[in-house]
Amino acid sequence: MRKLVLTLCLLAAATSSLRAQKFQQEFGNPRKDFVEAIAVPDHADSHYRLGQPATLRLQARQGGVPLDGVTLRYRVGPEMLLPARWDSTTFVGGEAIVRMGTLREPGFLACQYEYVADGKKHADLVKVAFDPEQIASFTPMPDDFDRFWQQALKEARRVPLEPQYTPIPDATTEQFVTRLVRLHVGKNKWMQGYLTMPVSKDSSLNTKRYPVVLVPPGAGSQKISPSDYFPREGCIYLKIEIHDNDQLLPDDEYNRLRQQKCDGYPTRGISSPDSFYYKDVYVGCARAVDFLCSLPEWDGRNVIVTGGSQGGALTIVTAALSDKVTLCAPFYPALCDLMGFLHQRAGGWPKYFTDYSRDSRVNIPQEQAVETLKYFDVVNFARRLRVPTFMSWGYSDDTCSPTSVWAAWNAIMAPKEKDVTPTSGHWRFSSSQAKCLSWMKARLK
Repeated sequence: MRKLVLTLCLLAAATSSLRAQKFQQEFGNPRKDFVEAIAVPDHADSHYRLGQPATLRLQARQGGVPLDGVTLRYRVGPEMLLPARWDSTTFVGGEAIVRMGTLREPGFLACQYEYVADGKKHADLVKVAFDPEQIASFTPMPDDFDRFWQQALKEARRVPLEPQYTPIPDATTEQFVTRLVRLHVGKNKWMQGYLTMPVSKDSSLNTKRYPVVLVPPGAGSQKISPSDYFPREGCIYLKIEIHDNDQLLPDDEYNRLRQQKCDGYPTRGISSPDSFYYKDVYVGCARAVDFLCSLPEWDGRNVIVTGGSQGGALTIVTAALSDKVTLCAPFYPALCDLMGFLHQRAGGWPKYFTDYSRDSRVNIPQEQAVETLKYFDVVNFARRLRVPTFMSWGYSDDTCSPTSVWAAWNAIMAPKEKDVTPTSGHWRFSSSQAKCLSWMKARLK
């Protein structure tokens, strides 16, 4: 009887699988959207000189048929400072024209647009640049900037790192070993991270040595995950979490913990440079580099830092603070040109002095916050970079404004290479990542 039941269950499963397969074969998997649109500026690279007018040509098709008679709503203005009023035009033969105007000062114009086709609303954001090479930061450099950070790092280095390791069997193979490591990176500051190392095939008694790669995290307090991306390239890899939240907790418990512990951290302690939350974070990332360079498997020469968004900001900061770093590769860095919004120009995430989110609001006197943020604006760390730097960003990013990223890029005096992809937002194309990896490999010592 038990055998019969098992046979029936297997038959039912097979029938269900066949039905799913027939459904897929009959209806197929679409390889593209039914409604497709592309926005094309009249300057192919999306760059204009001051005073030059910019025109945007939108081309849209529904099932391959050009849209006709469909209303396009749009609004145009300086990025992140768009007007409340919307204008409109109409698609004719699949095209609609938006005349964006121009700028008289270096920066970006943005066009936010939307239209309804196939019963759904479609929307996107396009930005064009006006002499971005001339964008300069509004954030001044404090006279004691170097002294402040040298002292902070000196104090943190008085504290032993005390690494605590936990094996991660699910991310360990014959080629790689992964462990969760907890580091004491400051007097009252701990960080956690996944450390993945290649397994040496060297049969000699000598330890094989590898470059090290530190990857700081993006904003928030989400769980991080191990990765074999850099270990497959022959590197020791450490992806860190900056809040010391236990990465091995069940998701529900972890989410409760991070809400209690991390909500509002971008403005926590902003009344003073010494109490600001990011002080221990910035120094802690430099201490994570110290840890990687203490490993006997490190090759003694190559130290790479790379990350995106908040991780991009921490990449620049770490490379500026630690003289051990040899290559710096930030993607769309946050925390750049933080005073921009005070001058009616887009600034960097978390968009202090605005009402974009709770993390953007500063509930102390503005002048006091400005004094603190001078020490933490990534532009000031960009000014201190001395190592080769690869930076990539896009123009459709409304999290880390391209205006603020250009302000940081223009401040870098070190050897540098940029990868600008105008159509990308707060993300990167795989080609950009591949280009970055090739750049890294070409510069390994």
